[in-house]
Amino acid sequence: MSQRKMLQFSAGALLLLLPWFGGLVLGEVSRDFSKCLEFFYDRSPPQGINAAGYQPICQRYKNQYHFASLYHREHRTPLYSAYTLGPADGKRPNSTWMYEPQLASSCASSEMKPFHTPLDQNVIESQAVLQDYRHSNFTKGHLNPSMHQETETNREATFTLTNIVPQQAGSNTGPWNCLEMAVMRQFNAFCEGPMYVITGALPYEQGARSINNRVSVPEYMWSAYCCPTYKSDLPKHERTFFPTYAAVGRNDPDSGQEIVPLNLKARRSVRGYDVKRMSLTALEDILGQRLGMPISLFAGQCH
Repeated sequence: MSQRKMLQFSAGALLLLLPWFGGLVLGEVSRDFSKCLEFFYDRSPPQGINAAGYQPICQRYKNQYHFASLYHREHRTPLYSAYTLGPADGKRPNSTWMYEPQLASSCASSEMKPFHTPLDQNVIESQAVLQDYRHSNFTKGHLNPSMHQETETNREATFTLTNIVPQQAGSNTGPWNCLEMAVMRQFNAFCEGPMYVITGALPYEQGARSINNRVSVPEYMWSAYCCPTYKSDLPKHERTFFPTYAAVGRNDPDSGQEIVPLNLKARRSVRGYDVKRMSLTALEDILGQRLGMPISLFAGQCH
């Protein structure tokens, strides 16, 4: 066979094999959330997010999916994590922090793995690592908080940096923590089925901030829930909170007051980290304006 024919044959064979090589990607880091749709209301992820750079992750740990995250490779932070809420059956675990191998290589393990040393350069380049947070003056802020997960394994799975954003301590241990506890109370008291939660971070509109010149710092935190089945005899003061409600929290005490006003009477340690509760529609309007794309978080507005 001539060299030219050999090259033509090789090129044709490669074209035939490409779809099979594509099929070898394990899918936990993939083009969509098809393997973890159970964490979205009506099995439908948020609609309208179409900017480049976002990577769906079905968060897999101990051979089980636990929640879903939409990760931005360049920012090295998630835009959101989506999960179903479950009352914790124990304490917050002293878990080992983990990373997502498939962000570094599509041929890597399909499960999150504990950080180890030395760390592969491909991991460092593809996502946030523990070194980014050291001496940063920011805490590791869970989007899917461990205490919103029922079992110990569920809670351990939240300790991946693909579920984390740089969060000021005044927010993380202050008003935002109070919001997480309030959502849990409403779930326990009034939901009669699953509660679907999507919690995310909102970048700065101008003058982007980062830690270690690598990991984007959000200006605001946001969260919304969908409880499609709830008690029919809700107290009057609770009716506005069902089936959906939402909130935005400040992550920068120096931000303007257009989205979340300041409470100047708050104690000094949490002043400037206020949380404003609002309707789902109001939050979607804020996300749409800030991100420049119309966004719908829950199919049919959770109806």
